Amino acid sequence: MRGRDPHESHRTATPLELLFDLTFVVAFSVAGEQAAHLMTEGHTAPAVIGFVFAMFAVCWAWINFTWFASAFDTDDWFYRVTTMVQMIGVMVLALGLPEMFHSLDAGGLLHNEVMVAGYVVMRLAMLVQWLRAAVQSPEHRSACLAYVRTLVVSQIGWVVLAALPTSAAAFFMVGPALMVVEMAGPWMAERVVRSDAEQAGSSPEGVVRRGTPWHPHHIVERYGLLAIITLGEGVIGTVASLSAVVEGHGWTLDAALVAFAGMGLTFGLWWTYWITPAAAMLHAHRERSFGWGYGHIVIYAALAAVGSGLHVAASYLEGETSLDAIGTVLAVAVPVGVFVLADHLIFVAVTRSVDRLHTGIVVGTVALLAVAVAAAGAGVGMAWCLVLVMLAPTVSVVGYELAGHRHVARLVDAVS
Repeated sequence: MRGRDPHESHRTATPLELLFDLTFVVAFSVAGEQAAHLMTEGHTAPAVIGFVFAMFAVCWAWINFTWFASAFDTDDWFYRVTTMVQMIGVMVLALGLPEMFHSLDAGGLLHNEVMVAGYVVMRLAMLVQWLRAAVQSPEHRSACLAYVRTLVVSQIGWVVLAALPTSAAAFFMVGPALMVVEMAGPWMAERVVRSDAEQAGSSPEGVVRRGTPWHPHHIVERYGLLAIITLGEGVIGTVASLSAVVEGHGWTLDAALVAFAGMGLTFGLWWTYWITPAAAMLHAHRERSFGWGYGHIVIYAALAAVGSGLHVAASYLEGETSLDAIGTVLAVAVPVGVFVLADHLIFVAVTRSVDRLHTGIVVGTVALLAVAVAAAGAGVGMAWCLVLVMLAPTVSVVGYELAGHRHVARLVDAVS
């Protein structure tokens, strides 16, 4: 485990990485279903809080493994077994999500012991991987040990917090501090430092880098693949929910519109996601990886929340929700808006470019989402309002295809 070549040609995702991703999408699915169930009962606050907490735990464990694998994947038997242990941890975490959501909804003590146990299993397996890399890759030892230190501190904190009888309010006061500790690890390990020669102004490179040898094109592919299967989970959940509607009431225009809106929205979000030229930018500017990588926690959460919102829409058609048409449309429109805004900010972070056209596209998208919600308030059918929500990503797609692609091409040419 000496570290892979960050400029290796034709570096692609491995079959083990793809299998690993599927276990995480199961956790996304469970979190989305639990959030949708609480939302249909009108319990929006515990639904949102529980979903955000669950998505951070799942996304962060995936992110840490993915960057490690990009730098040190050996694919030997020990690496595979350790990865399997992490996958087991994901399953344990997913099994603990319903209890966590129920306790949030009930108030009183927060019961997240099983969820935290699964998370700690994932992270301890990751600890073993980082320790192995620290031993076998001397040139990257300081970076690996930086990951180890923050990982150990944060896991002790999670275990103590889960073991003590804690209310939800107390947990979510301390939890963010532990999240900061977790996220500080990569920053400490991958930071950029200047050499003495560079400080004297004699180095043409500008910086000397310490950190791990992650591969920019591989990382971008891995993130994109998880986005795709997260979108796919939303499609599967929508089809399953609508199947129950059709079996009970037969095909109706509303059911057909929700199915059409779900598929169109999924395709539009996929198209929008791939507008950002992340691979070229990270290849030229590795230091921009933090905003891009961390920002994807919001991207994945928003994509999973869109699927959850479509579940809520199917429940509305069945008449099994306490939400009105406005609340149901908001359950889909809000995560779509969050995705569009996060995607725009990530584009800015990775390209260091603020373009009026791109900004106008975002404003137009948000305006269309607002129109969809207003239409629901004016009495327009929920299903037709979802068709308007479906058109929101189209603003980005059309803007990119008409003119935005030339701006993106100029950005790529500048770093090529």
